[in-house]
Amino acid sequence: MARATRSHLALFPRALLPLAAIFATHAASAVQINDQLQLGGALRGRLDHDAKRDIDEAGFDTLMLSGAYDDGQWSAAARYRFYGEAFPYHYVRFGKLRFTEYAWVVWRPDDNRQWQFGLHRVPFGLQPLYSSSFLGTLGNVIGLEDVSMLGVSYTQEYEAWNLQAGYYARPAWPGHGTSHGTTYSVVITPADPPVEGGSRDEERHTAVVRIARRFAAHGWEGETGLSLYRGQLRHVDTGRNGLRHAYGVHAEARRDRWAIKAQFARQQMKPRHADGSQTVTVGAFDGTFNLAARGSLSAIDVSYEWPENITRGLATLKPFVSYSRFDKSSPGFKPSQRLLAGMSASMGPVYVALEWQMGRNDPYLGGSSYTQSLARGGSDRWSRQFYVNVGYYF
Repeated sequence: MARATRSHLALFPRALLPLAAIFATHAASAVQINDQLQLGGALRGRLDHDAKRDIDEAGFDTLMLSGAYDDGQWSAAARYRFYGEAFPYHYVRFGKLRFTEYAWVVWRPDDNRQWQFGLHRVPFGLQPLYSSSFLGTLGNVIGLEDVSMLGVSYTQEYEAWNLQAGYYARPAWPGHGTSHGTTYSVVITPADPPVEGGSRDEERHTAVVRIARRFAAHGWEGETGLSLYRGQLRHVDTGRNGLRHAYGVHAEARRDRWAIKAQFARQQMKPRHADGSQTVTVGAFDGTFNLAARGSLSAIDVSYEWPENITRGLATLKPFVSYSRFDKSSPGFKPSQRLLAGMSASMGPVYVALEWQMGRNDPYLGGSSYTQSLARGGSDRWSRQFYVNVGYYF
């Protein structure tokens, strides 16, 4: 990809410069409307460096606007995201790409139970995320990690046990962009015309159950758990229904300042395609790409959080290493791998993530095939890039 012609030192679109200046001169906190309601958001910038592909970009990343309400028994929250004008969305003006991240309401009848309604995270595997990284694991791009769908879920705490069960009528409603993939989460969606071998499926009537148990032993504490997933795949053109199944086991443990996360998941989709193809198209963030219908995910993350008396004013300083792999069951489909090493730090309203990112047959890393890496495979070579994200949260 060629370098952008605009100056890569411009961190914000011109339309946002006055807004950025206002936030930079005010105290860093959400706007507290009253004891229960607050409004906030974030401005984020990013830096991408990939010498092999001649990418050296710094620019505006995201504007997020959010609101939250909590009176003890009822709570609600929503967040909306805006992108455009800067890498990798040079092709659209700012705000042309926008979508809802989440929008939910929670009712707590008591301290041990809650019901959640609306667009919220599907409780599958490690919660809330499978790793400490900013980019996330390959679980994210196969549609299991950090996925929000529209439905209802129930959570029950009992001694050391946690039960979560949910029913989701459909994925998030589409946002605005240039693609069929205009959601925050990677979800099954009809393919854009350029996607070779793309499918035209949608997911409906998804049920998820997650059971986890907390433990403490030999100075370690954490949880282990099992997750089950079942959804319906509806072909947009024929109306024929296929199935999506997944199961996962996870464990996480902490000792002193060390933390380890591990996730295994098996996903099997049975689409009703006339040509018998074993790929399903998914999409998010203004793009669509093919995913192998059957495969296994393995992910592990190790992190360490430095104590505050060493970090000299930083609220957190957390180095980590994260590795994930997606092995596909179809003959000739090459495995996808992702290795991330870096650290995150926060000080007041500012959050910084620095990551050395390496991928093989990864649609988001290294210039491999965006549309085919998670299906048959892409370049099948390791590629690397350096990434920084700086966020001001208000």
